[in-house]
Amino acid sequence: MSDYHPPTDLEEVVNSEVKEWHFHIYFHQRNADQHQAALDLRDAVLRLRRDGAFVAVPLFRVNTDPIGPHPIGSYEIWVPATSFSSVFSFLCMNRGSLSILVHPLTREARKDHELRNAWIGPPFPLDLSALPVKTEELPIQYPSLKLGYSALEPEFTLDQRRRIGANLERILKGEKEAARAPMN
Repeated sequence: MSDYHPPTDLEEVVNSEVKEWHFHIYFHQRNADQHQAALDLRDAVLRLRRDGAFVAVPLFRVNTDPIGPHPIGSYEIWVPATSFSSVFSFLCMNRGSLSILVHPLTREARKDHELRNAWIGPPFPLDLSALPVKTEELPIQYPSLKLGYSALEPEFTLDQRRRIGANLERILKGEKEAARAPMN
């Protein structure tokens, strides 16, 4: 039996929320069709970002060989939490045969890649030996955007979140299939 109990204190959960994510698009670098499919997907993300569908920043570099923990060709897309579901949805529906590693950006890069990750498509083994276990600084990317960890203000205050939660519970009382939140 596990002694772990997930936190339920609103302020603790909000303060520890992941604000930035990476999507790593994998392709077999010697497979011209996969390489092209990866580049086509990248171009689609860039066009959709330009057109306002979501905020997603592919790194300028496309790795045509293994690099860091990534065992095959890949490139990285940085996404703030505010665009996570839109980018995840787009990549799920349009990845073709490509595999995508998704992980949060925290001070614990090794855990982010090994334990806190998710895969869209088949997973690949990672070489975690080069990743730091823990760093003092958050891995903030693109601070000029003022999104993610660089955001000037939270999306919702704690009081706004409490009101939203109470309203959801009130509305869901009429839904037979919806589980009820515990009273305490």
